[in-house]
Amino acid sequence: MTDTPTRVDTTRLQHLARGYTETAVFYAAIDLDLFSHVSQGATDIDALADAMSITMLNAERLVVVCLALGLLEPDDTSGNGPSRVRNAADCEKYLVSTSDRYAGAWMTFTRRETGDWFDLTESLRDLEPPATLGIYSDMTVERARRYHAATYSIGMGAGRRFCRHVDLTGRRHLLDLGGGSGAYSINAVKTFEGLRATVLDLPPVTVVTQEYLEQNGVSDLVDTVGGDFIADPLPTGCDVAVMASNLPIYDAERIQLVVQKTFDALEPGGEMHLVGETLNADGVGPVDAAMWGMAEVLYGSGGRAHTSTECIGYFESAGFADVHNVEFIRGTLTRTVGTKPA
Repeated sequence: MTDTPTRVDTTRLQHLARGYTETAVFYAAIDLDLFSHVSQGATDIDALADAMSITMLNAERLVVVCLALGLLEPDDTSGNGPSRVRNAADCEKYLVSTSDRYAGAWMTFTRRETGDWFDLTESLRDLEPPATLGIYSDMTVERARRYHAATYSIGMGAGRRFCRHVDLTGRRHLLDLGGGSGAYSINAVKTFEGLRATVLDLPPVTVVTQEYLEQNGVSDLVDTVGGDFIADPLPTGCDVAVMASNLPIYDAERIQLVVQKTFDALEPGGEMHLVGETLNADGVGPVDAAMWGMAEVLYGSGGRAHTSTECIGYFESAGFADVHNVEFIRGTLTRTVGTKPA
């Protein structure tokens, strides 16, 4: 008996060609606060149309697509489809606007870049060498404030996860490289007694960092230093360092440089954690990490996607021992960790 050959068709390619339509519906559902209305009891078409101030026909259209995308789930069925719906678990947790974990601003953060993505062909044809930091080189306080208004919620979630995964008991001082809102530092000093932290980021960003530190009541435990961790000296006296979600902004040479500088600045026995959007060891996927590297074309930087194997190499070349890479958020982030020999 011979195996039937797999039929090749255009289904996958058509999905890619129209993938932007799924994004557009997702944005519309967030704009109309669909998931909040469902969470608050508007679970049928009539109630949702009224709550969102749209026609019943358009409410039905939106619900049908959100069911197909798995954003909504059937809560009751009739012969013509669900008569009531509920939010999928992740939508209930992160897309209900009254929740303190609401991430709608982060989900739509790159919406303004839609036009740039559809001009990607021309960007790829640009033969001019990119700037080192691209759009990040002219950061202002207002830009930093807008950026972190969108990323703060998701950053705090990552910071909480970091503190669940990494035991910093007994550590004295955390160096948070490119720490932005200070989410990792805020969670770390609240979780581990006796720990202090320093957030190093561009000077305009640290103005915003200070606002979040005060909001969380930890400004007495976390300091800020305005600077560029590529060009400027790093603070010394720290026994643990974290660099989170900055990886694709830089090329291999600069990542190697900052890892080496961190190794040199850490106290003997100190540890470094690089949390980033990494490709698999073989360089194939995940898509999210690959796309963060591609986004740097639009941002005008020299950054790219890095593999987990490359990240291990950066650490080993710097002199770190016990280097390994572990999954941090499945399909999105990994954490490379190493220890400076005592």
